[in-house]
Amino acid sequence: MLKLKRPVVARIATITEWPLILIDLITEEGIIGRSYLEPYTIKTMRYLVPALQDFGAMLKGRRVAPVELYDLARKSLHFLGYQGLSMIAVSGLDMAAWDALAKASGVPLCVLLGGSVGPVKAYNSNGLWLQAPEVVAADATPLRDEGGFTALKLRLGRDRASDDLAAIHAIRAAVGNDMELMADFNQGLHLGEALQRCHMIDDQGLAWIEEPIVYDNLDGYAQLTAELKTPIQIGENFYGPRDLHIALQRKACDFVMPDFMRIGGVTGWLRASAIAGAAGIPMSTHLYPEVAAHVMRVTETAHWLEWQDWADPVLQKPYEIRDGLLHIPDVPGVGLEWNEEAVAANQAAL
Repeated sequence: MLKLKRPVVARIATITEWPLILIDLITEEGIIGRSYLEPYTIKTMRYLVPALQDFGAMLKGRRVAPVELYDLARKSLHFLGYQGLSMIAVSGLDMAAWDALAKASGVPLCVLLGGSVGPVKAYNSNGLWLQAPEVVAADATPLRDEGGFTALKLRLGRDRASDDLAAIHAIRAAVGNDMELMADFNQGLHLGEALQRCHMIDDQGLAWIEEPIVYDNLDGYAQLTAELKTPIQIGENFYGPRDLHIALQRKACDFVMPDFMRIGGVTGWLRASAIAGAAGIPMSTHLYPEVAAHVMRVTETAHWLEWQDWADPVLQKPYEIRDGLLHIPDVPGVGLEWNEEAVAANQAAL
């Protein structure tokens, strides 16, 4: 469990400690594929860790072929369903398997996938939570300057709609009109509130409005997408590529931003990005910036990478952010190595 430097304060939850499950996939040749999962609550770890350990026992002795391991792991949990905790566990395995394969090949993951090492456009998502307008305004400039960012995400859903509007104006006054601002309601509104509030902010020049209502109300999202000028962003709660396909069929959004632990890791992302690419829908990432950077280098409609540094305390060498760009290290695999001292200091009993 890691203590968050800037606690999450959203309409649906306040989070001060961030759980991480660190995954080591160890091959017989001594290569270690690494990934992590961020399951939001420590209770969830009690179910995910045994599932991952079961994968280790089940797949022992098999060749590291990520697509095959992905399918085997999913089928082993078929009777529980392909979504929820099943998909999250499979995603953690998949990301570690791709890291191991890239390390065995001696190339960065983006190169293994057919791309090249290079920078990825990122926005800072580390702050601007549901605090008073003057507080988020004071936080905006440091958030901009800590990586030379040209885009920031703020959260909306305060008790009074006027306070949301005041927060947007205060941030604009602090960082200027050239700063791209993404707004996230974290599913905090019912459809009636969303219609009122989203229309209220529709002329604020926002890059997108993210998840104003509960994630599976696709009819509501289709209505909002049709009525608003500001693009609607959804996708962090897509469990697998078919969810993305269904949302696009229903015209439920303008942009998509899958989360790696729900979309199916690297394998799930690649399948989802093919669907988004065919539809011409811009595709951004949610959490997991290290693996996200690699797949964005091979994503046809790559849009924005969400930068959050919440895993940095347990990494030997966090990724570098400069001039609003995340710079992929030119090393084999994803580039994740654990700071073992920090891991031991932050280890929680389940």
